[in-house]
Amino acid sequence: MSEDPRRRVPRTDAVLADARLGQALATLGRARVKEVVVAAQGRARAGEIAPEAVADEVVATLPRTAASMRPVINATGVLLHTNLGRAPLSGAARDALDAAAGTTDVELDLATGGRGRRGAGALAALAAAVPDAGGVHVVNNGAAALTLAATALAAGGEIVIARGEMVEIGDGFRLPDLLESTGARLREVGTTNRVRREDYAAAVGPQTGMILKVHPSNFVVTGFTSSVPAGSLTDLGVPVVSDIGSGLLAPHPLLPAEPDAASELRDGVPLVTASGDKLLGGPQAGLLLGDADLVQGLRRHPLARALRVDKLTLAALEATLRGPTPPVRAMLEVPVSELRARAETLAARVGGAVEVVACDAEVGGGGAPGVALPSAGVALPAAAADALRAGEDPVVARVEQGRCVVDLRSVPPEADARLAAALARVLR
Repeated sequence: MSEDPRRRVPRTDAVLADARLGQALATLGRARVKEVVVAAQGRARAGEIAPEAVADEVVATLPRTAASMRPVINATGVLLHTNLGRAPLSGAARDALDAAAGTTDVELDLATGGRGRRGAGALAALAAAVPDAGGVHVVNNGAAALTLAATALAAGGEIVIARGEMVEIGDGFRLPDLLESTGARLREVGTTNRVRREDYAAAVGPQTGMILKVHPSNFVVTGFTSSVPAGSLTDLGVPVVSDIGSGLLAPHPLLPAEPDAASELRDGVPLVTASGDKLLGGPQAGLLLGDADLVQGLRRHPLARALRVDKLTLAALEATLRGPTPPVRAMLEVPVSELRARAETLAARVGGAVEVVACDAEVGGGGAPGVALPSAGVALPAAAADALRAGEDPVVARVEQGRCVVDLRSVPPEADARLAAALARVLR
């Protein structure tokens, strides 16, 4: 009788002793490497690989890091892709994360040895970026910023909000559910498509805690419509909160219809909330900017402790605000001619097996809905999208009009070599 090849599958400890696994054991940990070894042994027992190839299979399939998340190239043309982590951080922000990962002075005054203000550097950078704000505060995301404001100002009372601004965003998250969870009641005004200032004025009463203006962010209503700017509601006797959503701190010429924090504050809005990981280009965070006394009251509210950001967020946010242009802004502003030149170079590198195409990108992430950003990229057969996504260095593209489009507006130039290698592997 012939020997069962499964008997030749090497023992776990023998594979772990392979010199090629030394670095992986140090960086990934013995338990994680052992998981890969056991998986390779299972493939050998199933006859998928030779028993003698187990160690080689382990070396080839070891993950790069101990975490399961994998870096991907965003070639969708959506600059702020929620499923891909929204804003990619700048090099300065990544360096700040590395520095903050150890022991830091996040809440210590090194000069006195006493307790310091948590995140003082990040808050000072935010205040400098939005000088029209009398006070600033940071929580862990945009929804948290709105939750804190609603809890502090309207718990047990009413929030006046236009019907057309009762939005639902990704994953079935509905703004009305969030607001009602704070203990506030919603007082809807206007109709789906039209609301007037007198609608708000008629709804304000003794139970009103605040008026909320919400940027629709992920849809556009056109035609027979009307809305009221937040600044036109500030004389109704209650706080007005403007949730601009996208995190644009100042007007941008390419996005003239997108609300920004500076303009809202100059119009007299007492409180603006926004996200840090959208057009600001930083880490996930919720920004609160506005009247000094109002922001201070929110900062001292008991709920603020539960919504507090960690040292990594503070470090990345400060570096984003003080450092060089973040990737999202660079992607937004890059000329189409430059994208076209990159696309032609990319096509040449992969042997001309792809077509250089003009296309349209978008901001995404709840910013500038309906705004098309002229772009350029390359097109492949539609089936290439699955192969690119499943590759060793995953590329996420989009399929439209029966073809796979690799949009370069959302790809940083430094990733072009990786992208070319991924395309070449798929085309082969």
